[in-house]
Formats: sequence, structure tokens, C-alpha cells
Amino acid sequence: MTNTIGTPPTIGTPIEPGNLSTRWRVARKRAGLDWLRLHDLRHACASFLLASGASPRTVMKTLGHSQIGLTVNTYTHVLPDIERAAVDALAKRLLG
Repeated sequence: MTNTIGTPPTIGTPIEPGNLSTRWRVARKRAGLDWLRLHDLRHACASFLLASGASPRTVMKTLGHSQIGLTVNTYTHVLPDIERAAVDALAKRLLG
């Protein structure tokens, strides 16, 4: 077993879900993060992407959502900060 969570098997086939879960549990335990679920990393990724300026459409594609509404509705907690930053940037351009 490797230390990398998402490393595919050497024969090039997809990782079996059970194997990925086992690898995640081992890595999580080593890091002392017993509370962290693998799915939490997905949410963190989306939140960080949005907070870093990625468009909701980019996040939608990254996560594999089929509808932009799902992405926007799921990550609305990040959007107020993004909206504030956009308004501040506009004001700076217009008003100097």
C-alpha cells in the first residue's frame, strides 16, 4: 500500500471503493484526524476553489455536478465573501 490516497493500482484499473476507504482510514489515523470524512475533502475543495475566485461553473465541473444550481445552493456559505470581494474590487476600479 502506498501513502498516497488516490494512487491507482499499478495495473491501471480503477481503485476499488473499499480499498480507497481503507487507505483513507489509515492516512486519517496517521494524521490524527479521526473525525474527517473523505467526503469532507470534497466540500473543502469546493469552498477553497470558490473563495480563491474560481467560478461556480468551474467548481461544478470539478465536482462533477450536472446542474450549476446544485453547486451554488450547496456552497452558498462561501458566496457572501465572494460577492463582497467583487463589489469591493468594482468600487476600487470605479472610484480609485
